[in-house]
Amino acid sequence: MAVTPRTIGVVGAGSIGASVCADLVLHGFHVVLVDTVPTQLDRAREVLTEAVRFGPMVRPGLPRLDLADALAAVRFTTELEDLTGCEFVVENVSEHWETKRELYRRLDALLPAEVGFGVNTSSIPVGRVAAETSRPDRVIGIHFMNPAYLKEAVEVMRGDATSQECLDDVLALLSGMGKETIVVGDFPGFVSNRISHLFFNEASRVVEDHGVEPAVVDEVFRKCFGHLMGPLETADLIGLDTVLLTLESLHDSYGDDRFLGSALLRDKVASGRLGRKTGEGFYTYRPTP
Repeated sequence: MAVTPRTIGVVGAGSIGASVCADLVLHGFHVVLVDTVPTQLDRAREVLTEAVRFGPMVRPGLPRLDLADALAAVRFTTELEDLTGCEFVVENVSEHWETKRELYRRLDALLPAEVGFGVNTSSIPVGRVAAETSRPDRVIGIHFMNPAYLKEAVEVMRGDATSQECLDDVLALLSGMGKETIVVGDFPGFVSNRISHLFFNEASRVVEDHGVEPAVVDEVFRKCFGHLMGPLETADLIGLDTVLLTLESLHDSYGDDRFLGSALLRDKVASGRLGRKTGEGFYTYRPTP
């Protein structure tokens, strides 16, 4: 007898949300993808198409799917109410606290108490989000890296209130996505972003203070340290607005001026040069065909 695919909700269809959606579909899940901006949903269709066509070529072992079947596995919608029936929800909205707080209050009122929430946050502690819900034991941090379907591991943040049952359920979900999980504690920035965003910021300051070309900075880390991407290439991929928001959140949390965004980074964000998604950041990108 055929097994009915599990249905996962994904809120936020930006770069990482679209990538998480594609990763789920590639591993046999159905997805309800919600975003308030229809053009983001259109872009998410493009990301899914790219993942289906090229993902198995770049990461051997990824399943090969028929494109029509993959697209049919996703419900693209602007309505949160369409999440009804999902067994778990992964949230990927902006790092603005007020935006997250309002969203979790709405999700908590909308969905049954047994539905868990995965907070795909860059810096906001899981416990702070969980406190806005009536189910803190069902809230956990899941930090997917971009593009999610090409990454082998996921950083998982267990809050103080996160139950063992919730952790076990999420580890099983991620295992079904072919992921290795690394469980860390719950503190601002966690392991990955507390360290990586200082890295991005210092790379930006080297360009700003000493006139070093971004390509030179990245070449040092690719060729001398074996990184697949340099810090400025990575920042462009994440989105410079997201990088700056994360730095600001970390500065608010720790009061450490190391997290103050460089003047160059702040200038790029203010002028709309946000990286790959706008066609220009530290580098200039050709438009996606």
